[in-house]
Amino acid sequence: MKDIQQPADPENGSRRVQAADIAMNCRVLGSGHPLLMIMGYGSTMNLWESSLLERLAENYQVIVFDNRGIGGSETGTQPFSIGQFAEDSAALLLSLGVGHAHVLGWSMGSLIAQELALRHPALVGRLVLCAAHCDAEMFPPSPEVLAALTDSSGTPEERGMRYISVLFPESWLRSNGPRLKEIFFRPMGPIPSESVGRQAAAIGEWGGTAGRLGGIACPTLLVAGAEDRLVVPDNARYMSGKIPLAELVVIENGGHGLMFQFPGKFCDCVTGFLG
Repeated sequence: MKDIQQPADPENGSRRVQAADIAMNCRVLGSGHPLLMIMGYGSTMNLWESSLLERLAENYQVIVFDNRGIGGSETGTQPFSIGQFAEDSAALLLSLGVGHAHVLGWSMGSLIAQELALRHPALVGRLVLCAAHCDAEMFPPSPEVLAALTDSSGTPEERGMRYISVLFPESWLRSNGPRLKEIFFRPMGPIPSESVGRQAAAIGEWGGTAGRLGGIACPTLLVAGAEDRLVVPDNARYMSGKIPLAELVVIENGGHGLMFQFPGKFCDCVTGFLG
């Protein structure tokens, strides 16, 4: 791995790397075959929980980073798009001197991961897609979920709670208040509303991969929550039938944020697949 250009942040060990037109904020943990983890919509790499990263870092060289315009990564001048985020991910790997990595993407990160595997197949060893879809209109969420996501009324806290409410099953939310605080009530770093809006537009403008799934040549694991109301599991079931070397795991009682609900089970799925 190449030397990273900027000094580490003493708070969390993050560093900045020049990747194409922007400096990208990243962390590298552990040793072994590289595993690039791509964060979802509106969040920084700090949303990945330390316990998850530490467990994965026992077997892999884990690389996490902030997407363009979020956290400590520069915005740059390129238009935001899922394709551009995939190019950013590839540029980060190459800047770090990594020519081959496993890739894990969650939610929006799973869209980016699909594009990365299709655009740069030589870079991707095994692919893990969590809460993924290939066409937002194929198996859409309910009107109630869409209304909760697009409702901009109320305080930032109220808007945040509406977003959180669609990530988990209602029964789990009712009995896991302390766990929610562990997940979300900690420093996340800068999340500019303008960049979040541009991410949302990028997701909306993405043409999807429904007609290209057969081109994903690497072994692929699709992990879905049986109770995911945002990206319903029918999406993963469909994709598993179209990607040639796909495996599917549907986790009972899991929502969109199943990796927070069942971190041990999620890690077992990932490590069992990556080997």
